[in-house]
Parts: sequence; structure tokens; C-alpha cells
Amino acid sequence: MSTWMTVASLAAEGPAPRADFSDTPMWLTFVKALLLFVYLLLSTLLVIWFERRVIGRMQQRPGPNRNGPFGLLQTLADGMKSMFKEDVRPKAADALIFTLAPLLWATMAFVSFAIIPLAGDVNLFGHVTPLQVTDIPVAVLLVLAVAGVGAYGVVMAGWSSGSTYPLLGGLRATAQIISYEIAMGLALVAVFLYSGSMSTSEIVYAQRDLWYILPAVVSFVIYVITMVGETNRLPFDLAEGEGEIVGGYFTEYSSMRFAMFFLGEYVNMFTVSALATTLFLGGWQAPPGISAINDGMFNEGWWGLLWFTIKLWLFMYFFVWLRGSLPRTRYDQFMAFGWKLLIPVTLAWVVAVAFIRGAQLGFFGDDTVSIAGRAIPIATLIIVGFLAALVLGVTWIWEGRVAKKAEAAVVDVPEEIDPYAGGFPVPPLPGQRLKEPSSYPLLSGVGATTPKAPTTTTESKEDPRG
Repeated sequence: MSTWMTVASLAAEGPAPRADFSDTPMWLTFVKALLLFVYLLLSTLLVIWFERRVIGRMQQRPGPNRNGPFGLLQTLADGMKSMFKEDVRPKAADALIFTLAPLLWATMAFVSFAIIPLAGDVNLFGHVTPLQVTDIPVAVLLVLAVAGVGAYGVVMAGWSSGSTYPLLGGLRATAQIISYEIAMGLALVAVFLYSGSMSTSEIVYAQRDLWYILPAVVSFVIYVITMVGETNRLPFDLAEGEGEIVGGYFTEYSSMRFAMFFLGEYVNMFTVSALATTLFLGGWQAPPGISAINDGMFNEGWWGLLWFTIKLWLFMYFFVWLRGSLPRTRYDQFMAFGWKLLIPVTLAWVVAVAFIRGAQLGFFGDDTVSIAGRAIPIATLIIVGFLAALVLGVTWIWEGRVAKKAEAAVVDVPEEIDPYAGGFPVPPLPGQRLKEPSSYPLLSGVGATTPKAPTTTTESKEDPRG
């Protein structure tokens, strides 16, 4: 309960300060955008090599190790190969939309990163400026809006190819992105309620004493699941099911057009990981033990970029680990999981957090009770008790349904079977026995009397030589 009281005390201190861009001229904003672009490109080149090396280790093979030291230049070599490959476009494709689709997909992936704070205030070319391109009061909603626009690139790619399989892949990918954006957006509402803001810099500042992964752990788990589905990564890369739809919405793409989809996928992985770092792991702030050293000296200046990058790569390793460990799920199971489980659970969690925050801020009365020396609002105890009873009730209903399904799945296996009942001999299962031979129509008389061999004479034989 101390966690809830800590969050309540932080909320009582007033709104967190937003990033100050007063000493940031326009040219410096363009420089920061360029630095961010280079940061993402280098990270993408490195993570592709990292993924192939890690999965190679998981599968007991070396992975890329020829180009450059430890194979570090393999991704660059693959990119150059894509540039010089023949660019093939189907005859039935719409030329304009076919080219715009990968550009839209990759561009939207970069735009989303503009509101992510990589560090606090830094000294850049003689100006003290936040290491962030921009920030607005509804910055997190901007990320969700840009992700929704990026979905147009997927459906445009599938439609403009002029082929059946890319069209099916585009429809599947779009349905998957839209479905999991709903649960992702709802998972972020709890963070908005705790921080009182949608600005990324304000949310990071509000976590200076307590990261939101603790009070909003349900939202964090749901967000991690949805971010894997949002980026079409294993085990949710169903838009690229080779055994079902050949290669998904980019089946007809080649050369640099295909490379743009590849680039957008990895930049999207960095974007959703950066958003998770910002909303749940304190953003660029150092871990609690390190941040307390020398009055927070490791939270100042460029140190924030180091902590932010470390947290970001922890999520990237999580993506790689999933790909090397889990098989692809079935599409209908994946969609049912999102609509029938994730969205209802997220809605219930948001309502619960709203009541808890209302009790913490005194919206339901100021009566308190002392527990272990702490003043706990009575409304909080009532709400927590109600939620516990609700969870127990849902668990009881769920277990009852599981038990009924298990009973319905039990098949009554007869102890005695007829192996020729279906026309083909079937061996018995463990615990079964065959019927007596006399009951088989085809084997009746077996073992009763043995017929004598027919008598042959020389007259009855035929000479095979004619």
C-alpha cells in the first residue's frame, strides 16, 4: 500500500514541468532531428546484426562473421546489395501507390520518435536544450495517431501490388494493427491517470521517485504484448505467414522498396520500445540506486542518453529472444486473444485505476484508517476489496468453464473394439482388447477346422512353356 501512497504524494505536489525549448532556435531543432535520424539508422544497422548473432547462438551456429570484425558490417553489405538489385514491379501494380506505400510506412516510423525525450537538458552548440525534438501536451496520442497513419502504408502496399496474396496479407496486417492499437491505447490510460499528463517530458519527470512499472504493472504487461503484435514480430508475424500467404503485403516488392519496409519494421520496434521506456521505466532517468549517488549527478546532461539507450536495448533483446524461442501463433487465435481477452481486461483495469486514483486524491471522502502506522483512505480499502472479490469471481467462473471443457473433451473409449469395424484393421489403444476372432465376419471359422490342401494331378497342371 506504500506504493499507492507514494504516487498520491507525488500527485499532490502539482503538475510536472514540461521540457523548456525557449533556448532552442529553429536551426538547432533541425540539427537534433538529424542527430535523431542518424541515431535510429545506426541502431537499426546494429540491431539487425545483433538479432542474427543472438539467434545464431540460440541455434548453435555462428551467425554473420565474415564482413568486418565479428560480422558488424554484414548489415551494411546487405543494404548495399538491396540498392543494386533489380527493382521489379508487377505489370498490374499501381505505379504511384506502389512506391508511396513503403515511403509512408518508413516515414511514419521516424516521425513517432520525435516526441521521445532521450535525455534531460544538455549543452548543444552553446545552447541548453532538451535532448528531444519536440513535445506537446498530447504527445503520446501523437504516437498512436502516427501509428494509425502508418497502417495505411500496409494496406496501400497490399492493394497496389495487383496480386491476390499481397492483398490478403495487407488486410490481415491492417486488421492486426488496428485491433492491437485499441488495447495499446487503453493500456496507456493508467499512466495518464497517475501522471496527470500526456506530455512525455512531464511523464518522465513524474517518475523521478517511482517508475510506473510498479503501480501500473498490468498496463505494462498488456502494452508489451500489444507492442509485439503492433510491430508484426514473432510470435505475431502473421502478416508474413509464408505457409499461408507467401510473404504478406510486400510479396511483390524488391530492391530498395522492400528495404524500406524492412527499415520501417525495425524503427517501429525502437519506437514502441522507447515509448515503453518513457512511460513505464522512468525514461532517461538512472535506476533508483544510481540516481541517488552525489545528489543525482548521473541524471544530468548526457548521462540520460546512456540510461535511455540501455533500457531501449533491453526491450530489443526481448524482441530477439521471442523470435528465437516461440513459434508463430494461429491468426484466429491471435485476433480472439486481442478482442476477447486483452481489450476487456484493459477496460476493467482502467476503471479500477480510475477508482484508486479517485480514492487517493480524496474524491470519495477523506476518512482514513491507520494500518501499520500509515493512514489509508477507507475508500481505497473498499475499492481494493471489491476488486479482489471481482478477481476471485472471475477466476471461479473461468475455472468452471475450463472444467466443463475438459469434461466435454473426454472421449469414452470402449474396452473391447472391432479392428475391422471401419473396413481397415486398426490396432488397439493401451487398455483396450480385441474382440474374439469368432465375432469377426472376415475371420469367422478361423481356428475351427483347417481345410485340406487341394489334390493336384499331372493332368491339372499346365506347362508354362505351352
